[in-house]
Amino acid sequence: MPLPQSSFLKTLTERGFIHQCTDLAALDGALSAGPVAAYVGFDATADSLHTGHLLPIMALRWLQRSGHKPIVLIGGATTRIGDPSFRDSSRPLLDDERIAQNIAGLRKVFSRYLAFGDGPTDAIMVDNAGWLDPLRYLPFLRDFGTHFTVNRMLTFDSVRQRLDREQPLTLLEFNYMVLQAFDFLELSRRHDCVLQMGGSDQWGNIVNGVELGRRIDQRQLFGLTTPLLTASSGAKMGKTAGGAVWLNAERLSPYEFWQFWRNTEDDDVARFLRLFTELPLDEVWRLGELRGSEINEAKRILATEVTRLAHGDEAAEQAAQTAHHTFAEGGQAEGLPSVEVPHAELESGIPLANLLALAGLSSSRSEGRRLIRGGGARLNGEALTDENAVATVADLRDGAIMLTAGRKRHALVRAA
Repeated sequence: MPLPQSSFLKTLTERGFIHQCTDLAALDGALSAGPVAAYVGFDATADSLHTGHLLPIMALRWLQRSGHKPIVLIGGATTRIGDPSFRDSSRPLLDDERIAQNIAGLRKVFSRYLAFGDGPTDAIMVDNAGWLDPLRYLPFLRDFGTHFTVNRMLTFDSVRQRLDREQPLTLLEFNYMVLQAFDFLELSRRHDCVLQMGGSDQWGNIVNGVELGRRIDQRQLFGLTTPLLTASSGAKMGKTAGGAVWLNAERLSPYEFWQFWRNTEDDDVARFLRLFTELPLDEVWRLGELRGSEINEAKRILATEVTRLAHGDEAAEQAAQTAHHTFAEGGQAEGLPSVEVPHAELESGIPLANLLALAGLSSSRSEGRRLIRGGGARLNGEALTDENAVATVADLRDGAIMLTAGRKRHALVRAA
């Protein structure tokens, strides 16, 4: 198909966002005719999103930059069920208080990426509890259940894979795709929303919503998915050995977030610059052509630009300066993640394996010992070899000890 005419789809195509679309030509026509409202749904299963959510978030940002209206749908109601898509087991059920706390955390994320307000292209955030909570079960099944056949629902990969693995799929979870389809119908009625976007694992759920709008309201709705993103190594985006790469500073410091992107594999730099920054494409291509040691500059730019969107200009520049001071100048920059330990404990000596776990550089003391045995840990820049070694006050440099795991993960231990 030739390059779309609408600014939004043209941008998404050029930058590699589009995996599937229900009717790309018709959607392109609608987007070219005037402002369009589109939504992405997010369940409030945690108080932050992570980098695995960034593709649809960036799609919403480009939608707004192209003159259209983004809708962030928070699943205050569907969080109580949990999306079963491509999961081996049911999600833990959360109470209403925890869900409300999580929603407050998600608001912080979106406030960085979207401009909210009352204007025609201002973003809005809505909660599907507003229409799902008042539903009466039997009337709902009567009015909408007849438009879904169990035969077809069983063909969706998200359901079939759970059954093929002989993992239980509860009736509660089986309802999820019906409720998500109903969300799309409600948003089309309440906010004139005609497009749902999401990750490729949401394709079946999105198609259900498109079909429900056609069957009940005789309205053409559209679905668009972004690709499942993995690093060249095959690792899933959003996860590292240390856990999820969260978008909220309360969960992960801007410096650690910056470091995650600075550690991007060489083969992924150009792709990630296209997807996760707003740099012009000619600059992206230039940076993507760098090789050898020069590609490190492209990685620094990638890290700074992505951190700028997630945490703001000041935090991004501070993270970049911290990294430069630490690596280029050999200093112990103030912006590194840090933990405090009692001065008295350092006087008697603290096992280094314990400190690695305390500083978040290993998941446990035993992992810390394995890290030391494998030559992957350093104290103040010096390699560690003795898994039983201890840190003392003699190791303090300007009141802190710098620990390193691998080549690029650092933390400070300060005496309190």
